[in-house]
Amino acid sequence: VQVLQEVVFMSLFFLFTDDAKHLVPNKMRDFFCTINLDQEEVFRTQVVEKSLSPYFGEEFYFEIPRTFQWLSFYIYDKSVLQKDLRIGKVSIKKEDLCNYTGKENWFMLQPVDSNSEVQGKVHLELKLNELITDNGSVCQQLVVHIKECHGLPLINGQNCDPYATVSLVGPSRNDQKKTKVKKKTSNPQFNETFYFEVTRSSSYTKKSQFQVEEEDIEKLEVRVDLWNNGNLVQDVFLGEIKVPVKVLRNDSFQAWYLLQPKENGNKSSKTDDLGSLRLNICYTEDCVLPSEYYASLRNLLLKSSDVQPISASAAYILSEVCRDKYDAVLPLVRLLLHHHKLVPFVVAVAELDLKDTQYVFPNTIFRGNSLATRCVDEMMKIVGKHYLKVTLKPVIDEICESPKPCEIDPIKLREGDNVEINMENLRYYVDKVFREIVRSSISCPTLMCDVFYSLRHLAAKRFPNDPHVQYSAVSSFVFLRFFAVAVVSPHTFHLRPHHPDAQTSRTLTLISKAIQTLGSWGSLTKSKLVRLEMYKRAQGRTRIGKKNFKKRWFCLTSREFTYHKQQDKEPIFTIPIKNILAVEKLDESSFNKKNMFQVLHGEKPLYIQANNCVEASEWIEALCRVTRCNQKRLSFYHPSAFLNGNWLCCKATIENSVGCARCTADVPADTQIEIDGDRETERIYSLFTINRSKLQKLEEACGSIAVYQGPRKEPDDYSNFTIEDSVATFHTLQQIIDIVEKLDESHEKYQKKRSSSAKYGSE
Repeated sequence: VQVLQEVVFMSLFFLFTDDAKHLVPNKMRDFFCTINLDQEEVFRTQVVEKSLSPYFGEEFYFEIPRTFQWLSFYIYDKSVLQKDLRIGKVSIKKEDLCNYTGKENWFMLQPVDSNSEVQGKVHLELKLNELITDNGSVCQQLVVHIKECHGLPLINGQNCDPYATVSLVGPSRNDQKKTKVKKKTSNPQFNETFYFEVTRSSSYTKKSQFQVEEEDIEKLEVRVDLWNNGNLVQDVFLGEIKVPVKVLRNDSFQAWYLLQPKENGNKSSKTDDLGSLRLNICYTEDCVLPSEYYASLRNLLLKSSDVQPISASAAYILSEVCRDKYDAVLPLVRLLLHHHKLVPFVVAVAELDLKDTQYVFPNTIFRGNSLATRCVDEMMKIVGKHYLKVTLKPVIDEICESPKPCEIDPIKLREGDNVEINMENLRYYVDKVFREIVRSSISCPTLMCDVFYSLRHLAAKRFPNDPHVQYSAVSSFVFLRFFAVAVVSPHTFHLRPHHPDAQTSRTLTLISKAIQTLGSWGSLTKSKLVRLEMYKRAQGRTRIGKKNFKKRWFCLTSREFTYHKQQDKEPIFTIPIKNILAVEKLDESSFNKKNMFQVLHGEKPLYIQANNCVEASEWIEALCRVTRCNQKRLSFYHPSAFLNGNWLCCKATIENSVGCARCTADVPADTQIEIDGDRETERIYSLFTINRSKLQKLEEACGSIAVYQGPRKEPDDYSNFTIEDSVATFHTLQQIIDIVEKLDESHEKYQKKRSSSAKYGSE
């Protein structure tokens, strides 16, 4: 089976034009921007205060965990007492993202109106029948079977009460019918069939507004509108689809149709008045073939650490031909990490770094942006993000929630500030952050320890007369590139849900600068790993009732998973980490709620609803990590809930029966649980394809060096390439080019197959 997977890499920068002054006349405002997948907010920027042209300058990277239609950016005017005001938006269709990737673009802000805010899809079966009347004449009948919808938006934070209207529309007719209302669901199952008379027989004499001549069938269309039943208030439009009757002919087919905005939705004659937004978007959608197609490229990459010299390896060549090393580092590190080959590769490229003549002094070691340092950076982001939360989140929460003035720059002091008190406050924070770091050494992930152990020995071997270099080599990563960066940008590492205010940001910057100058080692402390407010289902309650779900503060440490009525209060329920048997997603149909997951332990399953899909994925990942060594992990689970005497998924009536679906991680979880090796290999193939001309140029360079070994008076085209052994490098290049060409053929066959199987209405 061919599988299509997709991932978004985003670098976003926002800027209003001066036209924004027409929106908020004569008054400076506080602005922020949200990033939405359809109608679901997944990120938001910091608030830029008192500005008409705010500059955010922030980057967001995330993998898309579900299908979507629109990537949208909403600009808000921040309000303290009232609801934040949406100024305007930029919405980009998924199909159009590739047109804007890799470059900065200005987008005009569009007005926000209910008719343009749509998401989801509808499943239809359409058929055009021919009927013979009593007198023997023939007429045509349209059968519309509306089966279900999926992914409808939340209304005021709750599942909607959707219904559909089905219409046959033409120049002189509008025959409309309506489904039943489905309560509290974003995935309604309608399963209703409607019949429409398309043409009348020539002998039909009764006058009717629906009488249509045979040739008018070209002008008829089926229209399905989705609405949220407002009860006592106005119904809310959720989206529509239109299907021309002429595409049916005498055929029958069914398909999923993406809901679209109304034709007049989001149109205004004054869109220029709203200003503009500047974005830099990088979007990739990879077609991932079955695993066996990547065997040759995968094996070639995994052997990189064994190649002598390392500069002749496939992994190193990838970094050489890519314009930005980060493009190569991201999939390369993930692939090597997945196959437990990262440490030897990092050691090999770090050793090559140390041969460089720039490292004359020990204090300059691993301070540049080489392949080795970037690989370690990316490894720390993947493996160490939960270690960061264990170590820093409690103290970062204290700084952000109970901030003390810490400004010590005389120029920036406010009236009434006492620099000595501020200095004491800053010293208190720095001491606390530093203490948490040095006490956390035993919590450091094993992989990070293995890498740092190897770097220490390499540094000591390179500078045998400097006893401190083995520590400075590690501290350059731990402090400069890891903890200090997380302190100054806690939201980027999910230590805080949103940006801190300006004064707190300044405090964090001062703390970060102090941390950058320090380096040490210490012992373990128990710290909180994750702490966030979510909804949990009251255990043992019935399915019906307003008190089924309650807002609680959840806290995850290396020893226990708890929830509390209020933040920093005693827990009202505790699950020891060793008792957790599995952590899995929960089908939305169980409680008609999105973003739910379940924690299986010795008692009843704990059902939890996260605030969005990204947050749910991160919680599942975090819980899987801390339970990875549990010996009694389950291999099977129930993807739905046990309600009214049976499991909704398999209808089994015994509550403690064995699950009906295999767990997504039925072996002890590790860093590989979040890595798809085939997708990373596909990404690397794409990079080789994009940089094919550089591969050929490097191949020519190796040939030139092999033929001519004399001195070079003029710089060559390949002077920026690292070629230590031209013969070994040439051999690897030939292998890469041969593998890429074979994968090209496989992708061409798949694209042809995909194009030939596409049909009207399919996603």
